[in-house]
Amino acid sequence: MKLLVLHFIAQAPKFSYDIIKEVAALVGGNYKPSTGTICPTINYLEEQQYVQVVMSTEDRKQYHITQKGADHLNTQQEALRKVLCRFNARHHIQHYAEYLAIKTAMENLKMALRHNLQDAPLSPEHISAIANKINDVAVDITQLPQKEIKS
Repeated sequence: MKLLVLHFIAQAPKFSYDIIKEVAALVGGNYKPSTGTICPTINYLEEQQYVQVVMSTEDRKQYHITQKGADHLNTQQEALRKVLCRFNARHHIQHYAEYLAIKTAMENLKMALRHNLQDAPLSPEHISAIANKINDVAVDITQLPQKEIKS
């Protein structure tokens, strides 16, 4: 979250509410970070001297990136790219019809797990069998040919 917030502030000075809106728009779905998530992140960035506060004419805190913050962001470009790709993929799954099958399959998996877990405590063998199946599928998915999602 720290890199993401710093990235948004680097694009243009931001109020905390603007950052919340931009993160929500990037992630998509029903996720909207709370001020309890964003404010400590901004405080950390301020303590590290990556951002500075400028009071707006409305007496609101507006966050600007510092040279130190820009330098840090520049050294973290690969990590930032990975974060943005991950959120972009999640956004595509939430909003594009061609990804509906993936979203449906994920929901089906969650429902199947809930159904298994609600009936009674599971035996260690049953837990192991479920975990092994999920892990096997995860390995299979990671071995599929990958194509980077572009926005």
